[in-house]
Amino acid sequence: MALRCAAVIFDLDGVLVDSNAISERQMRVWAERHDVAFSRIAAIHHGRPTIETMRLVAPHLDVEAEARLIEAAEAEDTEGLRVFAGASRLLGGLPEARWAIVTSGTRRLATTRLDHVGLRRPGVLVTADDVRRGKPAPDPYLLAAERLGLEARRCVVVEDAPAGVASARAAGARVIGVASTLAPAALEHADVVVARLDDLSIAVGSATLKVTWRAATRESDTAMYTGS
Repeated sequence: MALRCAAVIFDLDGVLVDSNAISERQMRVWAERHDVAFSRIAAIHHGRPTIETMRLVAPHLDVEAEARLIEAAEAEDTEGLRVFAGASRLLGGLPEARWAIVTSGTRRLATTRLDHVGLRRPGVLVTADDVRRGKPAPDPYLLAAERLGLEARRCVVVEDAPAGVASARAAGARVIGVASTLAPAALEHADVVVARLDDLSIAVGSATLKVTWRAATRESDTAMYTGS
């Protein structure tokens, strides 16, 4: 089984880099400061822009200011940040015009993390700074596809969180879920679910990319768009 597409769009945190320890550490500090139960944050924050999480758990605060504080703290915190196995291999084999990154973090946060772990920066990087509505709205993936010069239906998205899966599907893309952050059942709306990023391989053709996988947890029976 394979998915054929014109480009692959990767989420960053939870897919290419493991920043979960940083996010949890900074969110716990914030939650304690504002007397918010961390369990409420943990249930919803994966894949969402920080400001959207703030709106859901603490709408009485100045959410824009609070989100800026958290994002600045996360950008300064690299303890425990690591690259996922397979990330360098996958990105290193892709032509610049055939891949992108979409993240719910800020551009500063994204570039800091990419540089820290030694991953190449993409030609197309869509961050929370670029869209009014973040994941689970389709806007981030629609914008990434547009900047690649493609329709979203011709792209395969690699995501680790339900909000990201919902965003990509709403944009019209097919989705591979990576169960690196949550249990496979949480990614039930993805077309394919794999245990880890390193389970994926991407073959570069003249007109299309062929994405294959091993040890899929669940997969659809429908092939990806195969046109040029």
